[in-house]
Amino acid sequence: MGMIKLNDPDLPLSDLISRWPQTIAVFNRHKMLCVGCLISPFHTIVDACAEYGLEEDTFIAELMEAAGL
Repeated sequence: MGMIKLNDPDLPLSDLISRWPQTIAVFNRHKMLCVGCLISPFHTIVDACAEYGLEEDTFIAELMEAAGL
């Protein structure tokens, strides 16, 4: 099993949030309901950005900054 990458387009949001809990603030800042959502094991950053109308690269950069990566 390889190393988990925050910017992996297939990474479920629940795994991302579990691995990097400091990213919760980014989701909250954008008023996203992903944290604790029952769909988060099935949705990815790509899905969330599409749902909330966010630019993927910018959102990923915010997540990476929050995670200290």
